[in-house]
Amino acid sequence: KDDAQRWELQAWYGSDAHKLWLRSEGERRDGRLHEGDVEVLWNRPLSAFWSTQMGLRHDFGREGPSRDWAALGVQGLAPYWFEVEATAYIGPAGRTAARLRTHYDLRLTQRLILQPEIEANAYGSRDAENGIGSGLSEGRLALRLRYEIRREFAPYIGLVHSRRFGDTADLSSGDAGETQLVAGLRFWF
Repeated sequence: KDDAQRWELQAWYGSDAHKLWLRSEGERRDGRLHEGDVEVLWNRPLSAFWSTQMGLRHDFGREGPSRDWAALGVQGLAPYWFEVEATAYIGPAGRTAARLRTHYDLRLTQRLILQPEIEANAYGSRDAENGIGSGLSEGRLALRLRYEIRREFAPYIGLVHSRRFGDTADLSSGDAGETQLVAGLRFWF
């Protein structure tokens, strides 16, 4: 269908007690920016496996105006080794949003890891200018298989199924759902 590229980025700087997080995700279609967001968050430990995060998020690239949000969330390791990110957003004019993302690393061998991931996005009010409805607006299921050449360097392949719901599906100018074959590189230093 479309020629598309997607990015997901997480980077941090600091110690276990104080970290500055940078998160971004987005998509380009047919050579132009389709949608994206960038978050700058201050991370502070809450317990051994959980931390609080607060900061700012900027949405860009949609057909309507860019949006800015204050962000407050938690990130950590739930029982049975599920990684969880839950973030609430508050914007001007009473706009609210929430994002929940969870994934699990299933080790098939010492180097081969299968990672299922679920993400859900919800908005408190309709934003017709940006094609977003109120309530549960978008969901994503992903399954990635990565090979850790080194723990810090791991190419992966996978499938990602995205779906828009309710008003958001009605406001979108394309299919309500799509499945993509993905390939990428996970690295850190």
